[in-house]
Amino acid sequence: MLIYNEITLAKQLIKFPSITPIDAGVMKFLAKKLTAIGFNCKILEFKDKNSQPVKNLYARLGKSQPNFMFAGHLDVVPPGNLKDWTVKPFRPAIKKNHLIGRGANDMKSAIASWVVAVNNFISNNKKINGSISLLITGDEEGVAINGTKKVVDFLKNKKEKVDFCLVGEPTNPNKLGEMIKIGRRGSITGELTVIGSQGHVAYPHRANNPSTTIIKILNEIKKIKFDKGTKDFQPTNLEVTKINIDNTADNIIPGIAKATFNIRFNNKYSSSSLKNKLNKTFKKITKKDKSNFKIEYRISGESFLTKPNKTTYMIQNVIKKITKIKPQLSTTGGTSDARFIRKIAPCLEFGLVGKTMHKVDEAVSISDLKKLTKIYTEILNNYF
Repeated sequence: MLIYNEITLAKQLIKFPSITPIDAGVMKFLAKKLTAIGFNCKILEFKDKNSQPVKNLYARLGKSQPNFMFAGHLDVVPPGNLKDWTVKPFRPAIKKNHLIGRGANDMKSAIASWVVAVNNFISNNKKINGSISLLITGDEEGVAINGTKKVVDFLKNKKEKVDFCLVGEPTNPNKLGEMIKIGRRGSITGELTVIGSQGHVAYPHRANNPSTTIIKILNEIKKIKFDKGTKDFQPTNLEVTKINIDNTADNIIPGIAKATFNIRFNNKYSSSSLKNKLNKTFKKITKKDKSNFKIEYRISGESFLTKPNKTTYMIQNVIKKITKIKPQLSTTGGTSDARFIRKIAPCLEFGLVGKTMHKVDEAVSISDLKKLTKIYTEILNNYF
């Protein structure tokens, strides 16, 4: 009944080159492992006309409530220049007590730890008062259209109740045990186009330079002090990420200027309230400059906070007991698939140390990996 150990299983998962959204057979492999220890597994493939199909896995052990779910992803980012790696990214190796390979940190090792923890738990508890489930996606590192978002809709349609969810993302900045994520800021990206009129640089009065207008706009929106933050969140922040004027000649005033910006926002704002605020600035400046604008927004997710409850504090105490560090309850960092799961269940995030995620020679400490399995096992013991 034993599924090897977390190191062996992590290595096996890393060997699949599951670069988002390619599955490479990893979902079927994990489903087979989970079926062997009693899980009922469903591989759910979703596709959209504008995106590639994605395989996801929902597995459940037991039929009764409460249903404690673990969520994660088996897709990984591309490895980049293979010559920069000291090992082949999809042929994991242990060096200096670290497991190296693409996905070792984000987040195949945490999934391995959870599966081994569940195996340990059910080996010692023949009957459990409830259910254990896993939601594993292949679309977290990608566009996130055919992944967790659609699995959540599937679970809602099936009236599958989830009582609590633990997301295994790498949450710790430097040491295992430092940080639990209990919420995330929202994220909105804006693609702004300012339309002027083209002309000869020697005759500026015959043209309307959109670059002048877009600089005014970017300066204005960058100066906005949205808020000072809250007890749980950092201040809302806007960063300009691209400025583009597609002009091949130096003696032409361009007709179009483009810029992209991203805002990470706390729960003082919604994406709608931010759009309204920004659109007023765009209208005011372009009207004054007698130019026009177009704006397209992409919303990755709204801000959310899972109010700490007894399960949150239990998990915090388990982590402190094993790591000797009391984890901070935090909302820092980027977005995660918790933004979709929070619609069906309270959730928090806890996994490995995230220092090497998405980097060359992505790695996890063997000691941390073993401790994470202990933490996950103890969480299950305490929850049930």
